Amino acid sequence: MNWMMIVAALGIMGVLGAVFGVVLSIADKKFAVEVDPRVSAVRAVLGGANCGACGFAGCDAFAEAVVNGEAKPDGCPASGAAGAAAIAQIMGLDAGDAKEDQIARVYCQGTCEAAKARYAYEGIESCAMAATLAGGPKQCANACIGLGDCIKACAFGAIQLEDGIAKISGDRCVACGQCVKACPRGVIHLAPANGVVFVACQNHDSPKEARGACTNACIGCGRCVKACITGAIQVKDFCAVIDQSLCSRCGACAKVCPVGCIRDMTEQNS
Repeated sequence: MNWMMIVAALGIMGVLGAVFGVVLSIADKKFAVEVDPRVSAVRAVLGGANCGACGFAGCDAFAEAVVNGEAKPDGCPASGAAGAAAIAQIMGLDAGDAKEDQIARVYCQGTCEAAKARYAYEGIESCAMAATLAGGPKQCANACIGLGDCIKACAFGAIQLEDGIAKISGDRCVACGQCVKACPRGVIHLAPANGVVFVACQNHDSPKEARGACTNACIGCGRCVKACITGAIQVKDFCAVIDQSLCSRCGACAKVCPVGCIRDMTEQNS
C-alpha cells in the first residue's frame, strides 16, 4: 500500500475543501437576501399552527404578505384582536377599531337522545360522506351529523364529540374558521367570544315536523320575540333568528324558550 499517495490525496481533498469553504462563504455574503426584521416580529405574534385560515400557505407566508402590503394586520383569525393590534404596531399602522374576538359555536342541539335517527350509518367516518346518503343518518336535515369532520379540520384540538354532536372548547378555539368550512351541514358559525345569545337550531320545518325529527328543535312559538325588548328576534319559516347587531345579550329570550334551544353564552366560554 502506497501511504504517500493516500496522504497526498487527503491533502488535496483538504485544500479543495478549504477553497470551496472560502468560496461558499464569499458567495453567501455577496448573494445574501436581506430579510426584513418585521417579518420575524409579525411571525412571533401569530398562532403558529399554519392552519391556513388567513388564506396563505402558512404563518411564514402570511407574515411576509403583511410586510409586503399584501395582507392586512387583522388577516389572521387565530391571533385575535390583540394580535391584530400588535401586528399593526409592528407595521407602524393605525390599528383602528379592533375586530371583536370570535369563537366557533355549534348551532345544533340534536343529541343522540333528542335527534331521531333515519338509519344506522356504517360507512366511512365522515360527515361529508354520510350527508350524501339519503340526507344523512339523522332525520333533521340541519342536524350535526357527529362524525368529526370538524375535529379533523381543527389544528388546535378545540373540538370533541359529546352525545352525538360537536362541542367546542372556548379555551382552545382561536376562531380560525376551518371547522366552519369543514361542516357539510353549516351548523358551525363564528360568533362574538365575549358572550352571545343564539338559537342552537336551524330547522325551518313546521313545528310538527321539526319536533318529530328532534325534541330540542325550535318550534317557532314566538315567546322569545315577545320577551326581546330590543326587537332583535324574528321567527322566520318556523325558526327563531337573532340579529346580533340589535341583541343586548340580556338573556330574556333564553329564559322563556320552552324547548331550551336558545343558548345564553354571556357568562360562559364554551
